[in-house]
Amino acid sequence: MTIAVCPGSFDPITNGHLDIVTRALRHFDEVIVLVTGNPTKTSGLFTIDERVDLIREATSHLEGVRVDSWAGLLVDYTTQHDISALIKGLRSSLDYEYELPMAQMNRRLTGVDTYFLLTDEKYGYISSSLTKEVAKYGGDISGLVPESVHDAIREKFSN
Repeated sequence: MTIAVCPGSFDPITNGHLDIVTRALRHFDEVIVLVTGNPTKTSGLFTIDERVDLIREATSHLEGVRVDSWAGLLVDYTTQHDISALIKGLRSSLDYEYELPMAQMNRRLTGVDTYFLLTDEKYGYISSSLTKEVAKYGGDISGLVPESVHDAIREKFSN
């Protein structure tokens, strides 16, 4: 069975993220969407547990997806779970410049390979940060995030 990890902060998960996960499932039997970060920090819009729940709901229709969280080094997670593949979505050359050194370091540390998937052009402009900013000021984020995430964001900003 081939397993890959798709790591990220996912604060929140977007339709672009879902596209990457869905496409990764064509090449791997299982994709673990791994919420990374320090679970003791609350600087994000959503807590780690809220992100995990939102991702589980957004991916419930996808067979072969598992959701987990991790606060340590990504390569420690892959080593402990005997995983040899990481999936990263790239929106632009800026993402590539950011991700390349991490991919090389991860490979050097444990031999884990990173697979880059180019974002579908219809999602290329979407980021979690931009989505939160638009929502914060009352902009329409329909079509940028799954409906359940849309509702959760509106609820966060209405409080």
